[in-house]
Amino acid sequence: MTIYEAYQYLQIQLRNIYDEREAANISDLILEHITKKNKTERRLNKSATLSSAQKNQLKQYATELLQHKPVQYVLREAWFAGMKLYVDENVLIPRPETEELVEWVVEEVDSWQMTVGRNSQFSILDVGTGSGCIAIALKKRLPNIEIHALDISEKALEIAKRNAATQNTFIHFFHCDILNEEDGKLVPQIDIIASNPPYIKQSEALTMQQNVIAWEPHTALFVRDEDSLLFYKKIIAFSKHNLKPEGKIFFEINESCSEEINELLKNEGYKNIELRKDMQGKSRMIKAFH
Repeated sequence: MTIYEAYQYLQIQLRNIYDEREAANISDLILEHITKKNKTERRLNKSATLSSAQKNQLKQYATELLQHKPVQYVLREAWFAGMKLYVDENVLIPRPETEELVEWVVEEVDSWQMTVGRNSQFSILDVGTGSGCIAIALKKRLPNIEIHALDISEKALEIAKRNAATQNTFIHFFHCDILNEEDGKLVPQIDIIASNPPYIKQSEALTMQQNVIAWEPHTALFVRDEDSLLFYKKIIAFSKHNLKPEGKIFFEINESCSEEINELLKNEGYKNIELRKDMQGKSRMIKAFH
């Protein structure tokens, strides 16, 4: 089987469950992983023959993909903010919109440091770190900032620690349930909280793709319809004790709840509240001052 034939094989298989564009994107990712050649190199070497090991790997990957398993879990890797991170079914797959949240926090810290001085000490906490993508990306962009991260899942924390080590970043990790007030006392006071908490209503699962529903961790995705702002309420309550005066809070949000979260922050005494749209024009992020 040549590289070209392998690509055609994947395309035929994947078009059973994906549209043409998605099937092509996934095929490219799989073949780049198997052959260690980029798209241009594969085109120039399309007649090169796959080894027996590569063919077996290709068929195994195709079998997993046809079970609606996301390609990131199949390959055990996902790209975020220019970093290749390890991921598996214990953590959410990092999304591009979360990179936008990271960029906003970086902008804020840069502006803050211009006012009070570059040598000033700042600390940031990532609540619900999962793969560690937010915390690690912030540490890479802001190496002089102290970064903390917490998660309720021990398996997720193992993955986050693995990714932090791979990226040569030092993060203070905490095994902590943000819904448990006592657990929150384990975390020191910080200047900024950044979080992408569970915010998808359980009723919305009916409209979501099978590769998300069947494989990604539900505890990191979903919240009960009757208390859809649960995690925002708990993180805000936590911030009352753990956020320093003039501290800031950044959330990724469900666009359908943007006004409710705005009101929640207002009612809790937060000021300078700002909603921001993502690249798709959806209100997906919010910032507020303590």
